[in-house]
Amino acid sequence: MDTSFHMSLPCLSIKDTKNFYVNSIGATLGRHTQNWIDVNLFGHQITFIKAGKFNFNNPNYVFEGRILPSFHFGLIVDSISWKDIYNTFKDADLELVTKTTFLDGKLGQHTSFFIKDPNDYMLEFKCFKKPNEIFKS
Repeated sequence: MDTSFHMSLPCLSIKDTKNFYVNSIGATLGRHTQNWIDVNLFGHQITFIKAGKFNFNNPNYVFEGRILPSFHFGLIVDSISWKDIYNTFKDADLELVTKTTFLDGKLGQHTSFFIKDPNDYMLEFKCFKKPNEIFKS
């Protein structure tokens, strides 16, 4: 089954959010008004709605000795696409959280990096060494 996800999130500034997603990381703009936008992020629909100040009081967590944001979302892509995306963002001088391999040599081994958008959301881009292990435990 080939599916896409949809997520709706509050944002502080439509202009800054649009600039980041469309101009900085290459998403395409979908339907939009002055108070909300849809972006196509690698085939997935994210709606940002201007909501003013908001606060997700979510602490970070530790995974394999690394501090990670508990509130984040992202995409799982193949290893070639992951490398292309990582290099494109790195060459664009975007602030990336250093790439890391998690569960090295174990079930679910994957490589990830995070990038922060203008609303302080953390986006994770990851690829699995063995894609059939994404949901295995």
